[in-house]
Amino acid sequence: MSSRLIGVGVGPGDPELVTVKGVNALRAADVIVVPVMDTGERGRAEATVLHYVPADRIVRVVFALNERTDRARREAAWDAAGGRVAALLERHGTVAFATIGDPNVYSTFTYLAHTVAGLVPGTVVETVPGITAMQDLAARSGAVLTEGTEPLVLVPVTAGAGVLEEALKGPGTVVAYKFGRHAREVARALRDSGRTADAVWGSALGLPEEAIRPAAELDGAALPYLSTLIAPAPRGGARGGKL
Repeated sequence: MSSRLIGVGVGPGDPELVTVKGVNALRAADVIVVPVMDTGERGRAEATVLHYVPADRIVRVVFALNERTDRARREAAWDAAGGRVAALLERHGTVAFATIGDPNVYSTFTYLAHTVAGLVPGTVVETVPGITAMQDLAARSGAVLTEGTEPLVLVPVTAGAGVLEEALKGPGTVVAYKFGRHAREVARALRDSGRTADAVWGSALGLPEEAIRPAAELDGAALPYLSTLIAPAPRGGARGGKL
């Protein structure tokens, strides 16, 4: 039988946002891997998974999730993580990898699956979609992501705010991920584009420390790394104006 590696999206943090299919995949797997930066850490994915499976079926695997400068160290960490998961696959057969958000949207799982496929030929890779941070933030804040024919642009701000500045020049809604370290530049980009008024940001969605604020309140202070921004498309007051 082929080994199966299943990327399961477990949402942004609220355990009630894990899909029924996601819960079933977690419970059916022989072992569930969760990504951490340190073996002693209980990350957001693990905290969510623990609502549905016992701790003894969860394995923490260290990834260089916060390494942005030392490429060699990052690559070595990825190789070690891939080797660990490959060994689990050879021993157990079916491994689920729990990732916050969705496994096909800026997820650690993408890189892991590529590495494991080279180490364990014939591995069947599957994914189970999850609720994304932008969907959760839209629901919690009342921000409408799209109307009618509006485009939706999703950008990561890990490389700087330039990509956000370009996106804000367009006509659609812009969502920025991972902008916490660049909060000052993000606030400036919103002001320069005239799109501050309706924009909203959030972090730790669904968790006790959840914060959801108007983007107009961004004061340049650093925010949590996994902060999300929604800048809705400019819209007129007429209902259905974008249809």
